Amino acid sequence: MKQFFAFVQKEFYHIFRDRRTMLILLAMPVVLIILFGFAITTEVNNVRLGVYAPSQDEMTRRITERFASNRYFEIVSIVKSRDQSDEIYRNNEADLVVVFEQDFQNNLMHTGSGAVQLIVDGSEPNTASLMQNYATSVLSQFQSEMTSTLPSRTGSFTIIPQVKLLYNPQMKSSYNFVPGVMGLILILICAMMTSISIVREKERGTMEVLLVSPMRPIGIILAKVVPYFCLSIVNVITILVLAVFVLGVPMAGSIFWIMILSLVYIFVALALGITISSLVDNQVGAMLASAMGLMMPVMVLSGMIFPIENMPAILQWLSTIIPARWYITGIKKIMIEGLPLEYFAKELLILCIMGAVLITVSLKLFKNRLE
Repeated sequence: MKQFFAFVQKEFYHIFRDRRTMLILLAMPVVLIILFGFAITTEVNNVRLGVYAPSQDEMTRRITERFASNRYFEIVSIVKSRDQSDEIYRNNEADLVVVFEQDFQNNLMHTGSGAVQLIVDGSEPNTASLMQNYATSVLSQFQSEMTSTLPSRTGSFTIIPQVKLLYNPQMKSSYNFVPGVMGLILILICAMMTSISIVREKERGTMEVLLVSPMRPIGIILAKVVPYFCLSIVNVITILVLAVFVLGVPMAGSIFWIMILSLVYIFVALALGITISSLVDNQVGAMLASAMGLMMPVMVLSGMIFPIENMPAILQWLSTIIPARWYITGIKKIMIEGLPLEYFAKELLILCIMGAVLITVSLKLFKNRLE
């Protein structure tokens, strides 16, 4: 029994001396419970609302105030024209637009019914469905209260919600699923395979042999990552073909800009893989850092599954350093919404900056570690 406890004590010492093991055992559960506890939610909060009320009568103002007092909505724009509602969607300034019909109050009082159009971005079906239900609920509650205050009224008092789904009228989940999977697959394959490939050379002692060759270190690194860059291009093309011809996802935008954005994103992922290879010394560490260290943040904080707007401010800030967030947002704007360059230039620029910073840092770290 004494020998058994001695072996147990030895294993504890080994665990306590290995910082990576301690991080996995003690820090990862804390991180995961915080991410899942705050980021994963079925509610949609802080829905950015635009309102178009051509009549500007008392009834439309009261309904607008009802939306403003609801905890799920935040009025961000009073739309001046019907054309402006499309523009605020393209600029990502609103999530839902409420459009009252002309002479809404007169129609409601004299005919007993009035139409309210709810324009929703359907590129994320689950979120769109929830926003639609919330808005319809607000209208239903207002209708019930108005009906109860007019007991002598003959006939019914009805507000008719007319839902218009932009970009995804069939509410297909693949419209949201495909861009997210593209972002996840590309960053995992590029970062993981690049980091493992370079670490394998260092682990076997062959990287030093390569570095004494006539080729400069930057050339050796580029030679290691170019095959993965080319194979990732094949992956992009394969995913797009399957998305269009098998899953029925539309290609509303320019294929040229889809490929440009994807190439920049692949470059960022490869630079991230080089950075990981500079920080770890074995393939197991590279696998853990690239697979577990990237998969969970990409799935939770990129907007792939859960809307970023619903997360606490600290998690929204953390999501800005996740390259997949900007890639997925940009791809949706091109593929699903068919928007021109000016509407996704921000995402493209951020990815370019990330790529430049990562490749600079990774090459510097790589050179210092091998010296």
